[in-house]
Amino acid sequence: MNKNNINGTARKLFAAGRAALAAAAVGAGIHATAYGGVPLNNLQGTGGIAFNPLAYTAGLPWEGGESNALNSVVSKPQVGLWYVNLNDAGVNWWAGSAALTFAGRVEVSAGYGFVNAHKYGDKSINTYNLGAKVRLLDENAFDTSWTPAIAVGGVYKYTDSRTVDALGLDDDGFDAYVVASKLITQTPVPVLLSAGLLLSDEVVNGVVGHNHHDVVAFGNIDVLPAENVAIGLEYKQGVDAGDGIRNHDYWDGHVAWFVNKNLTLVAAFAETGDKDKFYRKGSAKNLGVGSGLVLSVQYQF
Repeated sequence: MNKNNINGTARKLFAAGRAALAAAAVGAGIHATAYGGVPLNNLQGTGGIAFNPLAYTAGLPWEGGESNALNSVVSKPQVGLWYVNLNDAGVNWWAGSAALTFAGRVEVSAGYGFVNAHKYGDKSINTYNLGAKVRLLDENAFDTSWTPAIAVGGVYKYTDSRTVDALGLDDDGFDAYVVASKLITQTPVPVLLSAGLLLSDEVVNGVVGHNHHDVVAFGNIDVLPAENVAIGLEYKQGVDAGDGIRNHDYWDGHVAWFVNKNLTLVAAFAETGDKDKFYRKGSAKNLGVGSGLVLSVQYQF
């Protein structure tokens, strides 16, 4: 199986469901199923879930498979839209992004976010992200059934926010990560496991600025009870950005509906930590912005 088939096979495996998954891995062709799959464009635009990246790269292949020379150059693009309503903190966050993959292995992405945190005096926060990811190892490499896909990547992040100045933070920063992802098909229902390490200087996901770098862990688990449904949990350890600023751990529970091979809809509940610690108690330890509903529309061309 060549490198252009690997990422599509992982996507196909994730979407095909139950016993058909193993057979799909052996068969040729990319994304031959009727349903879409991972990775999604996450909140920063990187191929992943919501907060975290996955080792898979974004973008479906062009029609024609290996006979289409374009497939060895660049994938089709995919786009993602997110809406995050942290109601108890009065925060509304909209994010949009696009991503594609070159040479079947190198993903590039760009994302924009707009945050209205009117309760805290900042009604117009704009964020800009540029990302790149390289898949170093293909899933099931070396003719095994247990080898995970492994990727490394980075995201440059810039935020335009009055809160940056109020906290004395930098308005831009850079994340780097390594992540391993594996779809397990030997279980009664398919299970996707993913985990990695993140080097980041972000404060509140970079929305309100950047400070000092820290290394933290992240992980995802998803199960597929039906061929077009995924249910999962996501966890991201809070970055200790120095100078007494430590982000709260993030987690979310989500459900994804793969409507067809192009369209995916996601609903989630996210918890980012105590919204009152900084603004009412003056503490930047375990800094959070509350909890609330997360919705997303993803389209793979």
